[in-house]
Amino acid sequence: MSAMEICILAGGLSTRMGRDKARLRLGGKTLLRRVQDVAAQTQWPVRVVRRDLVARCGPLGGVYTALQTTLADSVVFLACDMPFVTVELIERLIELQPAKTGAIFTRSSAGEKVGFPFILRRNLLAKVERQLAARRYSLQTLAARCRAKIFAARLAGPALLNMNTPSDWGAARKIATGGNCGGRLTMVGNPTIVVLCRH
Repeated sequence: MSAMEICILAGGLSTRMGRDKARLRLGGKTLLRRVQDVAAQTQWPVRVVRRDLVARCGPLGGVYTALQTTLADSVVFLACDMPFVTVELIERLIELQPAKTGAIFTRSSAGEKVGFPFILRRNLLAKVERQLAARRYSLQTLAARCRAKIFAARLAGPALLNMNTPSDWGAARKIATGGNCGGRLTMVGNPTIVVLCRH
């Protein structure tokens, strides 16, 4: 049994995008392949969740599927539509996973909603099941139920950019052709605040 596993959620309907986001190509690779390649650099096992055991529940369906089927103690959750996520961000999140609750979520800045990437310990599955039963599919609610630690990240680049609409896709294409985000991690001040980009 592994202590950690990385699961990339790719089972969404891509309704707002109008086509399968995982198959969109950026810089010669699909979005899913870009995220897979980054995740593989961590040396942890990587798995793609393409079909949710509970459909039409947003990312919570993928979270449930991953926790229900994992053999690892904890799961790092990545989204297939975050092509600029970095190894450093993933590894920092793993370092900061709290021993008490086993849950940590990322937030880009104060006042922003929590989101991907995040980590949940496998024993939090019951909380996810109860939330699904109550038809409350928000990641914000999940973070609160799990008493998750919040990893505040100040970004000098698009490492937390996720693409939901054609407008987001256009912005990502401009970023991909105009700069390089994927390299260096520089710590500034509070150790939970990071700058994650190299131009």
